[in-house]
Amino acid sequence: MTRDIYGKYGDYLPRILEDFSQKIQEENSRSKTETGYKLYEHFIARVKAPESMEEKCQRKGLPVTTESALKSIRDSIGVRIICGFVDDIYNLVDFIKGLDGISVYNEKDYIQNAKPNGYRSYHLILEVETPFEDCLGNVPGAYFIEVQLRTIAQDSWASLEHQMKYKHDIKNPELIVKELKRCADEMASVDLSMQTIRNLIQTSTEEETK
Repeated sequence: MTRDIYGKYGDYLPRILEDFSQKIQEENSRSKTETGYKLYEHFIARVKAPESMEEKCQRKGLPVTTESALKSIRDSIGVRIICGFVDDIYNLVDFIKGLDGISVYNEKDYIQNAKPNGYRSYHLILEVETPFEDCLGNVPGAYFIEVQLRTIAQDSWASLEHQMKYKHDIKNPELIVKELKRCADEMASVDLSMQTIRNLIQTSTEEETK
């Protein structure tokens, strides 16, 4: 049987994803039990389809090989975490950074430093030590996980901007881009206000229990 671009290493990817996902979900349950607040609203995880990975290699001018898929491109495993509040994003980032066997390969905070078009999100590329052999023959092997963390508002905006990016027959694109940027700034202001309100509620509750 002819294997796809991941080769035999493709069998390990869902297992690595499941292990990482379980740790995040357990921390979410712990937070909810101890504080009454969830750390996230939605958790989306996937292993990139082999066909999509092959297309991405070609688009980037890389050899269509297992090494390209697992080492040069670092999103074979992807996780998107949608949080209710900005502080939850940073709490989750701190938790992830503290996990054993995980190091941050790359990190971009587009919340504090939004892209010019208004895009806001927190991106992590994690290098994870696993008991599985990797495509370079290392045991334990290293695999990459891409993690994106966003608020609900940021995720809604990103979905809309994604539609805009891949539609080629849109009239007045300049106007839409301008409106998207305006909405992104307004949503960021709302996220800040929502965080402030939750902080006030938490402070009030803590004072009542003293």
